[in-house]
Amino acid sequence: MTEDTSQPKTDAPGNADKPVDDWVTGDETMTGAQASYLKTLSEEAGVEFDESLSKAEASKRIDALQDKTGRGQ
Repeated sequence: MTEDTSQPKTDAPGNADKPVDDWVTGDETMTGAQASYLKTLSEEAGVEFDESLSKAEASKRIDALQDKTGRGQ
């Protein structure tokens, strides 16, 4: 019997469900996509962009700035 792959799995946990502090690669430098979005959010929020953030730190900062700018709604 072959597995039906026409429907995405709904019970498989994704990385988005894992707490940021538990990310295995959270200490690595933020990704290019994170940096780009964070620059945009920083400009909109009128705060300085910190290019030295880790992936986990950038994720947290993005969440905070989305709340501040209203983009995360």
